Amino acid sequence: MSVLPTTPSQTIGPYYGNALPVPGGGELAPVGHPDSVTLHGRVHDGEGEPVTDALLEFWQAAPDGSLRGAPGSLCRDGTAFTGFARVPTRRDGRFVLRTLLPGGAPYLALCVLARGLTRHLFTRVYFALPEDDPLLSALPPERRSTLLAVPDPGHHRAYRFDVHLRGEHETVFLDFS
Repeated sequence: MSVLPTTPSQTIGPYYGNALPVPGGGELAPVGHPDSVTLHGRVHDGEGEPVTDALLEFWQAAPDGSLRGAPGSLCRDGTAFTGFARVPTRRDGRFVLRTLLPGGAPYLALCVLARGLTRHLFTRVYFALPEDDPLLSALPPERRSTLLAVPDPGHHRAYRFDVHLRGEHETVFLDFS
């Protein structure tokens, strides 16, 4: 009896990296903006291995706290701040986003889509941990750090944020069920 190879219809999909990423999807900040920051990191599975085909969607307020920038838009004109980004991970599980620090809410909303997940996951990326945030206040202190982007001393105006889907360092995900 011969064994045939598995076909895509026999594996868990969908395959987000094939159709949803767009050129410049991770460029929220207008090119050359003096206040732009880089957020970079890696997505890890439960074994600590990189997730090579995840898709990350970010939503955020503009620096003045408004949502004036065309939320949900992937149209980039090089000057407008849209408040929405769609970033795929690379072969090593890394992602890069260039944005402006949000005003109002001190975080970026993040949705993680990846193979093997039956539902996408929601979390937040904080650049500082405010004491009066209801979500953070409801978490044990040792879990709050999984939502914090830390300054990357090796790069100018850069922060590192890793997403851990499971395991010892699992990122806190929000439950909307």
